Amino acid sequence: DAKHLVPNKMRDFFCTINLDQEEVFRTQVVEKSLSPYFGEEFYFEIPRTFQWLSFYIYDKSVLQKDLRIGKVSIKKEDLCNYTGKENWFMLQPVDSNSEVQGKVHLELKLNELITDNGSVCQQLVVHIKECHGLPLINGQNCDPYATVSLVGPSRNDQKKTKVKKKTSNPQFNETFYFEVTRSSSYTKKSQFQVEEEDIEKLEVRVDLWNNGNLVQDVFLGEIKVPVKVLKNDSFQAWFLLQPRENGNKSSKTDDLGSLRLNICYTEDCVLPSEYYASLRNLLLKSSDVQPISASAAYILSEVCRDKYDAVLPLVRLLLHHHKLVPFVAAVAELDLKDTQEANTIFRGNSLATRCVDEMMKIVGKHYLKVTLKPVIDEICESPKPCEIDPIKLREGDNVEINMENLRYYVDKVFREIVRSSISCPTLMCDVFYSLRHLAAKRFPNDPHVQYSAVSSFVFLRFFAVAVVSPHTFHLRPHHPDAQTSRTLTLISKAIQTLGSWGSLTKSKLSSFKETFMCEFFKTFQEEKFTESVKKFLDDVSSTESKEPSGVSEPVHLKEGEMYKRAQGRTRIGKKNFKKRWFCLTTREFTYHKQQDKEPIFTIPIKNILAVEKLDESSFNKKNMFQVLHGEKPLYIQANNCVEASEWIEALCRVTRCNQKRLSFYHPSAFLNGSWLCCKATMENTEGCARCTADVPADTQIEIDGDRETERIYSLFIINRSKLQKLEEACGSIAVYQGPRKEPDDYSNFTIEDSVATFHTLQQIIDIIEKLNESHEKYQKKRSSSAKYGSE
Repeated sequence: DAKHLVPNKMRDFFCTINLDQEEVFRTQVVEKSLSPYFGEEFYFEIPRTFQWLSFYIYDKSVLQKDLRIGKVSIKKEDLCNYTGKENWFMLQPVDSNSEVQGKVHLELKLNELITDNGSVCQQLVVHIKECHGLPLINGQNCDPYATVSLVGPSRNDQKKTKVKKKTSNPQFNETFYFEVTRSSSYTKKSQFQVEEEDIEKLEVRVDLWNNGNLVQDVFLGEIKVPVKVLKNDSFQAWFLLQPRENGNKSSKTDDLGSLRLNICYTEDCVLPSEYYASLRNLLLKSSDVQPISASAAYILSEVCRDKYDAVLPLVRLLLHHHKLVPFVAAVAELDLKDTQEANTIFRGNSLATRCVDEMMKIVGKHYLKVTLKPVIDEICESPKPCEIDPIKLREGDNVEINMENLRYYVDKVFREIVRSSISCPTLMCDVFYSLRHLAAKRFPNDPHVQYSAVSSFVFLRFFAVAVVSPHTFHLRPHHPDAQTSRTLTLISKAIQTLGSWGSLTKSKLSSFKETFMCEFFKTFQEEKFTESVKKFLDDVSSTESKEPSGVSEPVHLKEGEMYKRAQGRTRIGKKNFKKRWFCLTTREFTYHKQQDKEPIFTIPIKNILAVEKLDESSFNKKNMFQVLHGEKPLYIQANNCVEASEWIEALCRVTRCNQKRLSFYHPSAFLNGSWLCCKATMENTEGCARCTADVPADTQIEIDGDRETERIYSLFIINRSKLQKLEEACGSIAVYQGPRKEPDDYSNFTIEDSVATFHTLQQIIDIIEKLNESHEKYQKKRSSSAKYGSE
């Protein structure tokens, strides 16, 4: 959220997340506020190198360009200082001189020259090779050029490269020569020697600019290298472009407001698989350890400050190795020991509930889409007024009609859910089966508890959450507007309540905080709702195999707006780029003129031969990829690097088991009679580069087990001191079995069996110390090979 934004009047604000200057996400617009609450969460893989993670606050404008109010920029190296906790950041002014990204490749050399009269002078050679990752200017590739200067107290010799048109990765390959020191007599000094007083004060400065033609040139970044570091050597390196030294200082001293962020940034160095064997095996044995609180996986959740940090990699690793169901059953049983009342079952944020939540997010993506997407689309695209709170009713609204509309939507969503058990993934059913029987065993005298154990997850934590935030669960590509969001909130409340019926003995009406919801639910007290919920919960917590009836419907995987290059299927068709709506299902990949229109072009999934990135040099456009199928390649441009990466991953995942996948492809396009990459003149020539994914793989859930184990190792290393405290605690309990009167450092830990826990802790500490040695060796080797000026 943000507060005290300028200008000091109610405006409509939104916030964007940027990698350097590339926008990768934006929030919904919060209307009429000076302290907007966004409350949104984005989790994304970073597909490229970057310098800054930035957040911009915009004032939304209907007629003019959206106005940037201010920004928060955090350097990549500083992200670790803010990770895992909330921080308020003061907004900084947006200044074009501080908005930089990209890098420049330089070769610098000091030469010794002997003049005609026999004296020695020194010459600096600057070879500017290329730049990479320059920003887009007004959404288009820039027209960059560079100025190269030798700067000192009394000199500023400047030279300039040629302008390169429409590219963010210009190849300059130009060399410039500068005289460094005064000539000295060659006979006087037998060896070349630099005059220290001159060299100390000189520096090479390279400035990148966008050629503005008729308007002012735009500064893109600069680098400075002191000449003294050359020490008669030559070297080349990539340098990250920097803002001007006064770039982020502004004449404005006004307070622009502040932004509250909770950032969790992780960067893992994954070693070869054999390094993780011991830790992986110890974690995978967790479900067999008695008691479960003495297992490595449980100890991980105990020592992490936020259980969520532990849950994400743990669930993915156990899922990958088919060990999740017994582990969830074991931690759920431990959870139930502390549950005193049946109606509070699985309501807290314990390790068990978080593991099930994360499992449902990973495994249930397709299930959600096939169940809810059609009805969510209908609600968002042809919304009916559904407000039933008398305080929030607009002028002219009829509460009876609104209640009928809401009832229609709730009925439809409810019907889709209770009919969906056939689509529920087997793994979810297996987990629900375990939870149901554990609950019945814990509360044998309560016939409803076995249902509430399952409904507390599938209704409250799965369907109801997805209804209220469809964007987060990829059910909708864009945020719903304020009125639709309110409708979805009311539907979500209703679904939570309906899901609880039949599993609780007392009527839910008395538990409603709002009177209007009470009135609304009086129309629902029918036996059929209770029976439908009961039958659905029976079905999804059964281990019997489910046979789908008839032909299964294609699962909707991803959709969104992108640009595609015309394929020239008609003789007069121009090969320009057009905005289209793309849709991917398990059966086909299509594009449409607009969302919800009939497809213009369809590629059956089985016909896709490869999906690969496309070199920017092909069309001077960033974030491009190609879909190779029976006809000519389909060239597509995504809106940003994260989106491009997600589309490639989704398309690869669904096509990797195709029979005729290619092993080689062309990384560039076929233009003007030849392939730009290999210069071959035949359009049907075999590719010149090996495909990145030519081996069939599992299309369901792809998890990198080594990466998840590395993440767990990192968490253990961060919390090494807690592991040692826990080890000390186990030792003292084993020695002194008397009552512990005073609270101590380990009173928050669960220690059921001090001997078993102590044994596991010893193994964990031993394993992570060995892994730590391997990491240190790698980092040492890496740092010794890094050059001055490199990234």
